[in-house]
Amino acid sequence: MVKKNSRHPEYQYLNLLQDILDNGIWKISHSTGVKLKSVFGRQIRFDLSQGFPLLTTKKTFYRGIIHELIWFLSGDSNIKYLVENNVHIWDEWAFKKYDWAVKDGKAKKMTYEDFLVRIKADKKFLKKWGELGPVYGVQWRKWPVNKRKTVDQLGWAIEKIKKYPQKKHYVVSAWNAGCIYEMSGSHSASMVIAPCHTMFHINITGDKLSLLLYQRSADMFLGVPFNIASYALLTLMLAQVTGYKPGEFIHTFGDAHIYENHFAQVKEQLKRKPRPFPIMKINPKVKKIDDFKFADFEVVDYDPHPPIKGEITVVGGF
Repeated sequence: MVKKNSRHPEYQYLNLLQDILDNGIWKISHSTGVKLKSVFGRQIRFDLSQGFPLLTTKKTFYRGIIHELIWFLSGDSNIKYLVENNVHIWDEWAFKKYDWAVKDGKAKKMTYEDFLVRIKADKKFLKKWGELGPVYGVQWRKWPVNKRKTVDQLGWAIEKIKKYPQKKHYVVSAWNAGCIYEMSGSHSASMVIAPCHTMFHINITGDKLSLLLYQRSADMFLGVPFNIASYALLTLMLAQVTGYKPGEFIHTFGDAHIYENHFAQVKEQLKRKPRPFPIMKINPKVKKIDDFKFADFEVVDYDPHPPIKGEITVVGGF
């Protein structure tokens, strides 16, 4: 719950939306041709002892957030787990990978609608074409060094924090130049999207664990509410498995933008008054990062305003 006589922390997000509307510079998305307003270099922060920052000025799809984070932590590159749990926020990127194969003459042309039908109904098809390449979870848990070796960045950080909490190098990066198509030049070896939430830094101060995320590109209306909740949840989980209290989640933005076709929705959201943040309850028996399951999480007292729909301009994982 928010302390009395304090400004609700959600206003940081709302004020950034207003900042972009008032001061943003016009740009054009190279991939879609859609105009957007953008600012560069901003930061917001949330004290996790004051509630879980699941935004309340519009309802947020927290079931998908939890499942996606579990998927990331598994180190998997296939959307099979998400599809089986009816979470489809990565389907379009799987289709993009399929479309690359079509252009390379390795697959038959198919509409996105037909692709979705096959993904949901055909396990063999899902196993083959649900692959996204070395995306976030792979980089976190199985960073490819060479054909014989991978590095578990997150596992390393957790074990080192238990022994040397004062060290300052607990950085986990998803930005691997050798796995980004524009630099690698290989569809087969590259991740399907260059990481938007690029890297995070874990810090121990006193008896609290905090996490700072750097996000190079931020779709403020659709994507960022998911990113805030996802990395706040990761902070809580890391605190639990390392034996610390949750500190802050600090969200640092590179290019923070609003697409022109979201302006009306953003203006509607800005009229709404934030409500108390919910509480995220986590099964206290879980002590290893790989042991978390969806049933270990419960969102309590979430009372958001109704959802505000917006067309997905540039689809990405949340």
